[in-house]
Amino acid sequence: MDNQLALELKEVTKEYPGFSLKMDLALPQGAILGLIGSNGAGKTTTLRMILGLAAPDSGSIRLWGQDVSRLPPAVREEIGVVFDENSFHESRTPLQMGRILSGIYRTWDTSCYSSLLERLELPARKKIQDFSRGMKMKLAIACALSHRPRLLLLDEPTSGLDPVVRLQILDIFQEFLQDETHSILLSSHITTDLSRIADYVVFMDRGRIILQGEKDALLEHYGILKGPAAQAEELDPSEVLGLETGPHGFSALVRERSVFRTRYPHMVIDPPTLDDILFYLTRGDGK
Repeated sequence: MDNQLALELKEVTKEYPGFSLKMDLALPQGAILGLIGSNGAGKTTTLRMILGLAAPDSGSIRLWGQDVSRLPPAVREEIGVVFDENSFHESRTPLQMGRILSGIYRTWDTSCYSSLLERLELPARKKIQDFSRGMKMKLAIACALSHRPRLLLLDEPTSGLDPVVRLQILDIFQEFLQDETHSILLSSHITTDLSRIADYVVFMDRGRIILQGEKDALLEHYGILKGPAAQAEELDPSEVLGLETGPHGFSALVRERSVFRTRYPHMVIDPPTLDDILFYLTRGDGK
């Protein structure tokens, strides 16, 4: 199975003062996996361990079947990275950054880079220090794609971008996935973006995976059950994943909404969003 996976984390743990992380996840080739969680959930720590910037205390991390601690430089070049902070020399221009990166990556594609700068409306000769946050993020994406990676690791890549540009970036990611050997691990709090492009989602909370699976299946089967407060007592607590109560009624996250629709025809049950699922799993009374 390893040759079908771009990335696999098995029983990975990491301890920091006041924080512990435990992870098991798999990213198939040709797919987009979205990491969802609030700040401090462990998303960035996970990305740092995959890149070798932090060592796990236990467990294994494998890229294309190889242990990340023993990846040869040529394979490491096949990872494109965009973190949620600027890592460019502020006094440089995109044109200068392209020249620098062409000397670092053997696979650097100057024509691809120039095309992305034009497509993303980034002035090639303007100093990066004069760029907005959104422009810097677009530049990071252009750089990450221009050395022709097989795997993209993205930490909040659409944060700070207006809706039109966000859609443009998501289209670029989907174009990247047209090559079935390519894969994306995308950490984002903008769940509407993940709803649009992710194949799989992993919900994290305080260093733990609390739910993961195929995005479409989760959105198809889970539901938000609503009713008067008194009717909350009818529910089997073992079937409720999260509960929110108030003076006017209750709402609860449940599995298999078609079953609940039949069982409780007098209650309302709606499809959830990814935001809904995260909210009820992490903040609902039934947690």
